[in-house]
Amino acid sequence: MRRLQYFSRTKRNFGKVKKAAAPVRVIVVSFVLLILAGTFLLTLPVSSAAGSFTHPLDALFTATSATCVTGLSVVDTTGHWSPFGQAVVLLLIQLGGLGLSTFATGFSLLVHRRLGLREVILTGEASGSDMPDAVSLLKLMLGFTFACELLGAGLLMLRFVPEYGAAGVWPSVFVAVSAYCNAGFDILGFVPGNSSLTAFTGDPLVCLTIDALIVIGGLGFVVVRDIYQCKLLLPLKHQGRKRLNFHSQVCLRATCALLAAGTLGFLLMEWGRTMEGLSFPAKLNTALFQSVNTRTAGFASVDIRAQGSFTKVLSVALMFIGGCPGSTAGGIKTTTLVVLLVTVGSTLRGREESVVLRHRFAPGVVYKAMTVVLLGLGVVFADACAFTLLNPQIRFIDLLYEAASAFGTAGLSAGVTGKLEPLSRIILCLTMFIGRVGPVSFGLSIMMKMKTAPSILPEGRMLIG
Repeated sequence: MRRLQYFSRTKRNFGKVKKAAAPVRVIVVSFVLLILAGTFLLTLPVSSAAGSFTHPLDALFTATSATCVTGLSVVDTTGHWSPFGQAVVLLLIQLGGLGLSTFATGFSLLVHRRLGLREVILTGEASGSDMPDAVSLLKLMLGFTFACELLGAGLLMLRFVPEYGAAGVWPSVFVAVSAYCNAGFDILGFVPGNSSLTAFTGDPLVCLTIDALIVIGGLGFVVVRDIYQCKLLLPLKHQGRKRLNFHSQVCLRATCALLAAGTLGFLLMEWGRTMEGLSFPAKLNTALFQSVNTRTAGFASVDIRAQGSFTKVLSVALMFIGGCPGSTAGGIKTTTLVVLLVTVGSTLRGREESVVLRHRFAPGVVYKAMTVVLLGLGVVFADACAFTLLNPQIRFIDLLYEAASAFGTAGLSAGVTGKLEPLSRIILCLTMFIGRVGPVSFGLSIMMKMKTAPSILPEGRMLIG
């Protein structure tokens, strides 16, 4: 009897703790549990092509990279993992791309179970949406995601299957899911002499399909839903069209500007280097592909190690920015960059308010943007300095490149990830995790406390600049 009472009391206490936990903390914990589960599965002999146990640190690094949709790897995804291991990696990419809490809520809808307030809040937190829209957004997220991945896999099969036969089906599905989730993992190593997508440099079908999947996945589901509701894909004279909301306008304009700037930068800097020998259309396609992938994914159609130092600096900047909020991308996000640039411009013009597109940013938004940027810069440069101390034989620019790639969950590598010391790999794992959940969310999940009553404090006045 006492034992039953003990278990009943423990169950009630666990329920209270679960309800009291902040949604952001639940999301962070769900990623941790997913990484640990993936690490355990990847360690097993069944996951290895050789049928042997995988080193726990290698399994942890791969599970973290897949769950955080990064793409950095210390082992060859094609040669080291068995079909089961590759399936585990793909499952981690899919769950990590949309968020484990999003999938759990989605399954609740599929079995026609009503969502509680807590599940609605979790979905809103995971997708970056307002709470009243969370249920409709969740349905769109799941349906739209699987539709895009299926269409992308079909288009890639048009190239891979005729060239490699039945062996091209699984890589088509794998790359499509990885591209949409902005992961950067691929299993195209079976192609002789191929590294990532270098065998398809300039190929319009392969590159443009992957470009489209990455951009759509990096826009965020809130923007996708807004485009759908505004019927932007209908003819211009359609009467039912509405205007995009402010958030979507900022995301789309920032995305287009960054893609154009990145494409032009890569085209000019790598014209006679990694793009030498290609025709102009192929060079333009390759530059666009690198611009898209550098900001958020991690596929490479050229040898990253052969790129110039200025190109790597441009890549570091793009990886640090990342994609849009509520998407599968990492980085500080495009909206954070817009808020920061607009604030700087307004300050230089002597204005106290940050205004763009006839809207002003609330002070809290400006403060959060500055916090995200400063925390992100601190993480990236702290990583690069730590890597320099632990790996003095590697150039600083390459170490900075790896750190920015991990934080931005871009997955591009200058070819030094496998050469890093074990401690450096652990630091990279933590950086990928922070980049995926966000530095502010990560900090809140650790430092969050009960709110205290506000107190009135005197205003601090001092000179700035």
